[in-house]
Parts: sequence; structure tokens; C-alpha cells
Amino acid sequence: MMNFLLVAVGGFFGAILRAVISKRLNHTYRFVHFGTFAVNMLGSFTLGILVNMHLHTTANLILCIGFLGAFTTFSTFKLESLTLVHAKQWKQFLLYSILTYSVGLSFAFAGFWMAKVYLS
Repeated sequence: MMNFLLVAVGGFFGAILRAVISKRLNHTYRFVHFGTFAVNMLGSFTLGILVNMHLHTTANLILCIGFLGAFTTFSTFKLESLTLVHAKQWKQFLLYSILTYSVGLSFAFAGFWMAKVYLS
């Protein structure tokens, strides 16, 4: 029961921060769905760092599963991708998809590597 509560607390703050950042970035930048892209990249980088820190179970539940699970948003990325397909915006769909997967993975590796180098 306590584990669920820890995940919920982290998720509460992650979801709120995602909503604030996404809304602000989507109004500031003209790149399609930039807010979702930015939070997913930041979340990937942060998760890479945290995984290499070998966190205590409690911190892992709050930060990795709760906070970052709610902060990053795979479902919104998929919905936005489907919206682009439905609108037949093929170039934007391909760019958004390729960048999200490739940059996200690169950011996760970069975070993992940085934590290994600087926190070891």
C-alpha cells in the first residue's frame, strides 16, 4: 500500500509539471507538439541519470516510476502522431516520430553516461 502512495505522490507532481511545461512550450514554439517532445527528452535524460545512481527503492518509486512516469507521456506522443497521420501531415509525422525515438534514446544514454562519469 505504501508503494502505491509513493508512486502516486511522484506522479502527482510529474503530471502537473508536464502540463505546465507542455502548455508553455506549445505556445512559445511553432514546432509541432514541441511541449510533449521537450518533456519526453528531459524525462529520458533524467531517467538515464537516475538509473545509474542506483537509488533506494523508495526514491526509485517516487522519482523514476511516479514522477517521471507521469512527467513523460508516451500516450500523448502516440495521440499527437495519429493526429498528424489523420491530417495527412506526413513530413511532420515522420520528423516527429524519428526525432522522438532517436533523440530520446540518445538523451537517455547521455544521462546514464554523465551520471557514470560524474557521480562515480
